[in-house]
Amino acid sequence: ISTGCRIAPEENDGLLDTWGKTAFSFYSLDAAEKLRQKLKEFDGGKIVMNVAELPFKCPVAPIEFVFLADWYLKKKGIRNKCEIEYVTPLPGAFTKPKASAVFTQSAKEKNVKITTGFELNMVNGKEKYIESVQGNKVNYDLLVIVPTTIGDKVISDSGIDDGIGYVPTHHNTLKALKHERIYVIGDATNVPTSKAGSVAHYEADVVVFNIMAEIHGVKPEEIYDGHSTCFIVYSKGTSSLIDFNYRIEPLPGKYPMPKLGPFTLLHETKMNWYGKLGFEPLYWNVLLAGRHLGAPPTLVMAGKHVG
Repeated sequence: ISTGCRIAPEENDGLLDTWGKTAFSFYSLDAAEKLRQKLKEFDGGKIVMNVAELPFKCPVAPIEFVFLADWYLKKKGIRNKCEIEYVTPLPGAFTKPKASAVFTQSAKEKNVKITTGFELNMVNGKEKYIESVQGNKVNYDLLVIVPTTIGDKVISDSGIDDGIGYVPTHHNTLKALKHERIYVIGDATNVPTSKAGSVAHYEADVVVFNIMAEIHGVKPEEIYDGHSTCFIVYSKGTSSLIDFNYRIEPLPGKYPMPKLGPFTLLHETKMNWYGKLGFEPLYWNVLLAGRHLGAPPTLVMAGKHVG
């Protein structure tokens, strides 16, 4: 099963009333194009990037948005007329403490405010504010939101889900917990790692291995370790990179080759930006073509600085 997940703005009180008016998203082509146009027209005020609740697609995406918004508004020459605030239910900017500290420092340098522990209760598009379940309010002029994210309807309708559309999945074998002869890949799982493309890629290697094992009468192995690799774009020209799993949080170092890199983990560099750009042809011509990169599906500690 690899049915992914979807945003459900209808699950957030008041959001549909202002969807595409004062509240925007970037999780579909149509939504992203409308947001692009709104940003072109934006001439000052407060931009709020909000994550409604957990889990959601790609935990670094909102961070990328606020950093790119900072870069874009500077390019337009109106950054001094704008406020940017990232409002998240997480206890920090990211799910892992060390990376969260790095991103928080970067946000501080870019004059981006981070508000944590904010669980969205409702959106008031008329008065332009969001309110948490605790009753705290954050005003905005432009709201960019990651709505409630749930699994695909076909999974919910089938009755094999966990109540919000995800398939209960063994964290390491990636086999469905409650059903035989089913494996799960990517955003459709409920495993505690990022809902990101790299995760689905690494999981696919493990699922292929375990299906082949079962065909030959061998018990599936607990291989997958939550491995995830993500570029974080800071600007048109610089990016950071993180590589982590269930147990090991993002660490500084060089990737994929120790000492040589060419990419630098947990640092904003131009080379990382080139890596992000280079991934597009790699995705279409190598990954989707079924060619193997040679990278293992599990985290490699070589090149990472511990401590």
